[in-house]
Amino acid sequence: MIRYILQRLFGMIVVMFLVVTIVFVIVRVTPGDPAAVMLGPDATAQDIASLRTRLGLDQPLALQYLYYFGQLLRGDLGQSIFLNEPVASALVERAEPTFFLTVFSLVIASIIALPIGIYSAYRRGSLFDQAATALAMLAASIPSFWLGLILIQSFAVRHGIFPVSGYGGPGSSFVDRMYHLALPSIVLGVVSSALILRFTRASMLDVLGDDYIRTARAKGLIERKVILKHALKNALIPILTVIGLTAAVLISGAVVTETIFSLPGIGNLVVSAVLRRDYPVIQGALLVIAGLYVLINFAIDMLYLLVDPRVRY
Repeated sequence: MIRYILQRLFGMIVVMFLVVTIVFVIVRVTPGDPAAVMLGPDATAQDIASLRTRLGLDQPLALQYLYYFGQLLRGDLGQSIFLNEPVASALVERAEPTFFLTVFSLVIASIIALPIGIYSAYRRGSLFDQAATALAMLAASIPSFWLGLILIQSFAVRHGIFPVSGYGGPGSSFVDRMYHLALPSIVLGVVSSALILRFTRASMLDVLGDDYIRTARAKGLIERKVILKHALKNALIPILTVIGLTAAVLISGAVVTETIFSLPGIGNLVVSAVLRRDYPVIQGALLVIAGLYVLINFAIDMLYLLVDPRVRY
């Protein structure tokens, strides 16, 4: 077990090193100059060159990489070019909307997908099963921005049930801020539920055909106990895997939804940084997102031990 954990930690370090290198190179080779964006279209070539020198963008790419890598080793994500504050502070300030949006969306997706997926597998081939499969395919095909605009028009503009956009004012309460996340959470939850539903149904179908399920039924156990205690427990590993991957995707995929609903989250910060060519913010945000991916995958692997005692590392 300890050996496996050490191997995984080493693998995580290698993955993060590759992410740092790839992100650094891609950001630098992308067309656009932060100095030119900052100074505007009326800036002279001398002004742009002077600002590039002050920002260290005139140094060779290899030297910039070594300097950035040294910063990371010291736990420093760098200084934002446009925000004039450390990247870490900018990410922390905008982490709350993205975190709660991810949590609420994952909860909504699970509430929708798990019961429907379990019952759909139990009633395989029935009208309910066919309708659930069709709805899952429909939900997977719906663009999140389109669904977001439809919900804004229906529940915010027309009926005024939810706020149109934003995250509340500076002095707004925690409840009010969470209220602003209702519509975007529903958007991401509905779209994300499709994958969880299909995996839940497929995993349950695999388990329901096993011999021990027939034995449990032959012993006279009630059907609910057979499904929830015996079948679901043994089908949890694929379901946990897809829920973990969905959580990771929600963290990085909230960019469009945060933009539509004007949420001051990490996704919106990344969009602004890309438009401004704010290299440190782009690199820091992508590095944090990649790190969360790796940590979530590791946590899911550890959960396997609690769910299924047969799993050994």
